[in-house]
Amino acid sequence: MDLMRRISPKESETALSALMSLIPHHSADLLSQVDLPLQVCMDNVLMKEFILCEYNRDADSYRSPWSNVYFPPLEDGTLPSNQLRKLEIEANEVFTVYCEQYYEGGVSSVYIWDDDSQGFVACFLIKKDGSRTADGKRGYLQEGSWDAIHVIEVGLEEEGRAHYCLTSTVMLSLTTENKSSGTFNLSGSIRRQMTLDLPIAEGHLCNMGKMIEEMEGKLRNSLDQVYFGKTREMVCTLRPPPEGVQLRLP
Repeated sequence: MDLMRRISPKESETALSALMSLIPHHSADLLSQVDLPLQVCMDNVLMKEFILCEYNRDADSYRSPWSNVYFPPLEDGTLPSNQLRKLEIEANEVFTVYCEQYYEGGVSSVYIWDDDSQGFVACFLIKKDGSRTADGKRGYLQEGSWDAIHVIEVGLEEEGRAHYCLTSTVMLSLTTENKSSGTFNLSGSIRRQMTLDLPIAEGHLCNMGKMIEEMEGKLRNSLDQVYFGKTREMVCTLRPPPEGVQLRLP
């Protein structure tokens, strides 16, 4: 796990496959704990894209949060309860607006299922392709992707309050290419956790949304300080810019 945390997200799938071939007896642990860049599939019923992950997978099929149907078709696939399905539908509608406002596009999916502790678990996913040929509206990036995974465990309600445990992972990868600087690649991942006890008067969805919004702000700041800040420091040390010129990374 320590090794996988230092692998570039672009190479994590290859590294994970190699590790599982070397230590097959740890395959289950690796698959459950290592986050890979998200993949997107098309819901052929409602013609909407949705994100693939371990949380909506059953055998070799994946459940769409839009139609609640598995692709490829699966007869006895696991489905959420009626109550959680209503919450899942509402969460997907709200998170689509969130994704558009914060990311100016991209694909989002929300999956909710029952937990063994009589609570429930919700997974909020965002994938933004920022390359010039996709959603990169400014055209700065030759290639670029942002994958966000937010998993929230919600405990039983007690005296009008509930316990929330949020685990968030963000994987960032970007490549620029121009004549003056050549090819530049920057990629990495970061994971953080947050636990809160909140009143449920405004509903679970409102509480989860506020936690995700706060966490994403912290993660963006951490990425800016850790990856962009360190890269800027190294570049300025190796090749000091002329006086009066401020180096800015895209």
